[in-house]
Amino acid sequence: MLTTNLTRRRMIAIAATAAGSALLSSRGTRADDAVRWRGSALGAQVSLEIYHPDRALAEYLVRECLAEVRRLEQQFNLYQQQSAICMLNRTGLLVDPGKDMVSLLRTSLYFSDLTGGAFDPTVQPLWTVHADHFSSERPDPGGPSVELISSALDKVGHKGLLVSDDRVALVRRGAAITLNGIAQGYATDRVVDLLRNAGVSTTLVDIGELRAIGARPDGRPWRVGLADPEGPGKMTEILELIDRSVATTAGAGFRFDPLGRFTHLFNPATGRSPALYRTVSVIAPTATEADALSTAFSLIPASRIREIVAERRGIQARLVTAGGDLLVYGI
Repeated sequence: MLTTNLTRRRMIAIAATAAGSALLSSRGTRADDAVRWRGSALGAQVSLEIYHPDRALAEYLVRECLAEVRRLEQQFNLYQQQSAICMLNRTGLLVDPGKDMVSLLRTSLYFSDLTGGAFDPTVQPLWTVHADHFSSERPDPGGPSVELISSALDKVGHKGLLVSDDRVALVRRGAAITLNGIAQGYATDRVVDLLRNAGVSTTLVDIGELRAIGARPDGRPWRVGLADPEGPGKMTEILELIDRSVATTAGAGFRFDPLGRFTHLFNPATGRSPALYRTVSVIAPTATEADALSTAFSLIPASRIREIVAERRGIQARLVTAGGDLLVYGI
């Protein structure tokens, strides 16, 4: 049973920590070479590591980046009742939405079409059904009933999300959206844009998803360890990044039940949690793309993933199968 003091925000933070990326320190870099900040935002543990010869300016940029993330939280955060996304979910309509909300929703719908509906921001009713079920006093280990899943699925479908510059509408009664599979990547990219516009050329940004600006100050790639969700503190492999982003998704990042049959990943067509892969990692030019595709790829067969990757430039998918084999598609 879910403990009553484990909030939705904390659940996602646990999922992001368990299934995300871990930084590996490199020898030869003094602690005072960078201005670093660690904290939480958008339901994840986040960090900034800014290298700049003017330390005062680097500290100022950290404050500016945090202000930008907090601003985006007011749009996308499911746990702030006055956020734009919460208002949309309560009323089904958002009038005069912010530029970032429109941009991210349109990007979400783009990835929904690209992945044949596997990426779907309207799966929030499925989360609600599972959270309510497993928070009950004696939940059936078999999960929510067929009737409850069917009722939730009636509210799901990205075609029921209408987006224009002046309003956003949910067509289906009782529909609701979540941007947890893409918002952290979007926020990471906005922070990267801010830093690049300020002239920063070597930095590591982790706002729930990780993106490198350039290489390390010594010219070497940033080294990133992909965490093993089945083994806390362990890593499945180490990647090297220069001007790239990486995102990792795993069903084990959050489990509703001890056996892991019901996770935070939902197939929008069936309402169930697939177990196709142990982890799915995507390397991409932007964190938004890496975030959305790692979520979607967790729900579709490897053959289709290979086709999508082949059609896109600069993408690599790294799939650890349920049996522990590593499949790599793309560059």
